[in-house]
Amino acid sequence: MDAAVASSRGLRPSLLPPSSSSSSAASAHSTHFFLRANPAGSRSAHPPISPGNLVCRSSAMRHVKEVDKVLMQEVADLESFALMALSPLDGRYVQKVKDLSPFFSEYGLIRYRVLVEVKWLLKLSQVPEIKEVPTFSKDAESFLERIVHDFGIKDALEVKKIEKVTNHDVKAVEYFLKQKCKSCPEIAKVLEFFHFACTSEDINNLAHALMLKEGLNNVIFPVMIELCKAVCTMAKGYAHIPMLSRTHGQPASPTTLGKEMANFAFRFNDQGKNFREVKIYGKFSGAVGNYNAHKTAYSDINWPNIAAEFVKSLGLEFNPYVTQIEPHDYISKLYNAFVQFNNILIDFDRDIWSYISLGYFKQVTKAGEIGSSTMPHKVNPIDFENSEGNLCMANANLSALSMKLPISRMQRDLTDSTVLRNLGIGLGYSLVAYKSALQGIKKLQVNEGRLYEDLDETWEVLAEPIQTVMRRYNVPEPYEKLKELTRGRTVTKESIRRFIEDLDLPEEPRSVLLNLTPHSYIGEAENLAKSIDSVVDFASGFKI
Repeated sequence: MDAAVASSRGLRPSLLPPSSSSSSAASAHSTHFFLRANPAGSRSAHPPISPGNLVCRSSAMRHVKEVDKVLMQEVADLESFALMALSPLDGRYVQKVKDLSPFFSEYGLIRYRVLVEVKWLLKLSQVPEIKEVPTFSKDAESFLERIVHDFGIKDALEVKKIEKVTNHDVKAVEYFLKQKCKSCPEIAKVLEFFHFACTSEDINNLAHALMLKEGLNNVIFPVMIELCKAVCTMAKGYAHIPMLSRTHGQPASPTTLGKEMANFAFRFNDQGKNFREVKIYGKFSGAVGNYNAHKTAYSDINWPNIAAEFVKSLGLEFNPYVTQIEPHDYISKLYNAFVQFNNILIDFDRDIWSYISLGYFKQVTKAGEIGSSTMPHKVNPIDFENSEGNLCMANANLSALSMKLPISRMQRDLTDSTVLRNLGIGLGYSLVAYKSALQGIKKLQVNEGRLYEDLDETWEVLAEPIQTVMRRYNVPEPYEKLKELTRGRTVTKESIRRFIEDLDLPEEPRSVLLNLTPHSYIGEAENLAKSIDSVVDFASGFKI
């Protein structure tokens, strides 16, 4: 089924290869994808392409007894489509990342390229010195704006069909727009001003910048903020629950469970500020960044100003000093910020995993779920393990891009092009991790009894406050005396009380120490946890 047939049947063609024909069905392996029919009259500013709308038809040659026997398999749901995906982002995890597809897919890239090309033509029509492109009428402007507004899968497929001939993806967009605009007499007169004085990277760098800005602000950052708020809620809800600290894996001065969550909330918030400091740059200065062709065609125009106005009109920062490419330093900075946020989340995941292992948290079970294929009792911390694993994958990709993209030989080589096609991969794995951590948090249930037991078995942690009070009242060798009492020895409530009673201290501090327990020795932990909202502001940080 080709795009035209799909359209005639009320379907929106999706990832259908432009070359599909009757001959393609005979190939050893071929897969065709279509979108289910939209509800009558439904429209959206950005036509839906989420995998949730996909229907996959797959045919594969099966060599069983007869070599020529072909098994045609109808696949009517996303789960079956996902079985054939090479990447788990498009397979197992597709439901968690599908909202990124309109931004970081091939479709998304083509749509943003179309947007940039159309906006550039509109900009040229507003430059008085370019008399060959007069100011467009309202109808002509509306015609161009509808191309962007109504751009859908069928249009993207047409671009891919043209690309098969041109073997150049950006030129295919230019030719697509010229074909599209022949029906508008006013625009048809200025078709050669599509892509005027542009190098492909003028279009691509702005498309990538818009993909990042809109994809992050609309999909990724809201989930990150939700995660941060969930940790804040844990901090306040668990603020009063005392917990034994562990340094070097050994018992240490008590804290509260909420205070440990507040530590992470503060770190997340602080890292969030780094995102808003990233400037999303764009360039639009031609083949090597000098406006060579522009100046030759129209020598009396201040092209750097025109380019700056155009880039800023898209909501981006203008980079005036470039080669053929925008150097991608901002992407490196942006992705390094994600790596650091992800590192903090890995730290969180591992701590929660450890607390579950210690019995501090129980996990709410779900009917039908299985923890182990052989041990029926198991309730594994799979969400936090899944989060940690996907963060590992995310950081590997994000780090690779942040190290590679700023490097390009002389005025440009093509190594960045293939790397930029992976712009959404690290973000996709990050999104899976964020959602997994959120899912895990929702299952947690504090086991206060287990926390109490741990504290009740570690009275030696009171050696710190006792020796500190002894120092204040000038009791000789306080540290050494407590070391002799506690190091490598079993310490009980009774042995601690006897030690305190024998100290040469005033009655008031002696009474304070005698009333102290591992459960009450938490300092300002509870107050710090309860006041976390006063020091965080997630909404102002996670944006670009």
